[in-house]
Amino acid sequence: MRTRRNPLRWLAPLALVACAFAVYSVVNASLGSDDPAATRSTATKSSGAERTRTVSERSKASKRRSRRARTYTVKSGDTLSSIAVKTGLSLERIQQLNPKLDSNSLQTGQRVKLSP
Repeated sequence: MRTRRNPLRWLAPLALVACAFAVYSVVNASLGSDDPAATRSTATKSSGAERTRTVSERSKASKRRSRRARTYTVKSGDTLSSIAVKTGLSLERIQQLNPKLDSNSLQTGQRVKLSP
């Protein structure tokens, strides 16, 4: 008499492959990111010798970047309210920063000002 194999025997290898794919996707996305905050150490030249930036130097650089005017590029299907939700700003604030912006005529690729 032949015993039938349990189909759950395939679950563990399948879960392992799914997990490996998820880890690969996350690592690949973070390596391809242009976000400077994702980079842990940036080498700079100082008196001919290479060294890594300290935490305080990185935070000073990010503070300088955050003072620049922020914008949002409109994507297909965006509305002013969806942009407000995505960026964490109120709808009124976006309208205040963009007085000539017409919510009915948003175009893909259009830039919306998010800070003064």
